[in-house]
Formats: sequence, structure tokens, C-alpha cells
Amino acid sequence: MIRIVLVCSAGMSTSLMVKKMQEAAQASGQEVSIQATAGEALANITDGIDVLMLGPQVAYMRKDYEQRYVPKGIKVDVINTIDYGRMNGEKVLARALELAAN
Repeated sequence: MIRIVLVCSAGMSTSLMVKKMQEAAQASGQEVSIQATAGEALANITDGIDVLMLGPQVAYMRKDYEQRYVPKGIKVDVINTIDYGRMNGEKVLARALELAAN
């Protein structure tokens, strides 16, 4: 099972995206674990994460997250702003799965 974590400043705006991604995963039969968290809480849940996706509002933190988590084998990316704004869970899930596969 692929474990995906979405990060934003408070963990609130990504909660809806998690729901949309879970719906897309269920519709396509993908077995994934998806959760949202605030950036400061991330350090407590990094075990077993495959993909870490940052909300556009925290994109400025990408390099910091890459330095911390890429050496641990965690893929890091920023969610596409348009997909995030439209809450396109299908596209965001597809990107996360693409990252996990590479």
C-alpha cells in the first residue's frame, strides 16, 4: 500500500483534497493511505511515507522538505496549483502514484 501525506500550513485545506483523492482511489481500485497534516506535525508521522505532497501555499518550503525527507526515500512534490484550486483529486492522486512508481 502506498502512503501519501499532504502538507499545508494548518492541515485544514488539504483535508478536502484527501477526501477527493480517496474517492478517486476507491473508484480506480487503488490501495492507498492518504492523510493531511500541518507542517509542524509532520516529523511525528514520517515512518512509512512514500510520497509527501505540499499544498501550493507552502511551496516555498519544498527545498527544506526535500533536504529532510528525500534522503529517507520519501518523494517530495508540490501539488499543482490549478488541480489544488479545483480540488481535482484524480489528477493529484495520479501524480502521487507516478512519484511513488519512480
